[in-house]
Amino acid sequence: TILLIGLILTGGNAMAFTINTSAFDQGGTIPKKYTCDGEDVSPALKWSDPPAGTISFVMIMDDPDAPPGTWVHWVLYDIPANAKGLDENLPKKETLPNGAKHGLCWGVKDSDMSRVGYYGPCPPPGKPHRYYFKLYALDTKLDLPPKATKSQVEAKMKGHILGETQVMGRFGR
Repeated sequence: TILLIGLILTGGNAMAFTINTSAFDQGGTIPKKYTCDGEDVSPALKWSDPPAGTISFVMIMDDPDAPPGTWVHWVLYDIPANAKGLDENLPKKETLPNGAKHGLCWGVKDSDMSRVGYYGPCPPPGKPHRYYFKLYALDTKLDLPPKATKSQVEAKMKGHILGETQVMGRFGR
């Protein structure tokens, strides 16, 4: 189980906003199951101690080591505040039963090979790439339609981030 801590200061007291997964260790190898070489399913993620006032969460997974620039593998927003995690193998649908919405992923530019849902690591042969699963706690819902791009989500999040935490795994071929 991985545990990465992001600290949130509230009234002078530090609280630990954390995210973890049993799929791989922090900084460790992401199993084939969660990649394009396997079943390409999203890993289960769990979090705890979100900041007070959290209205929704955003999950962004990207690969800063892609040759053309950061490659976006997953954008999920308007995750309800009462969520404590994400199940393994979330459906690749625009809107999930809990109201969370999938944005577009893949591609360096907002229009490159865009798809909805989780798309796992799929680097070219060579040195393993790093994949960051970043969770943001927000003081609002974004109320964007499904299929928003990472840049649209980040623009709407600006000024509304109460805290963030992340977990990183590696995958190479």
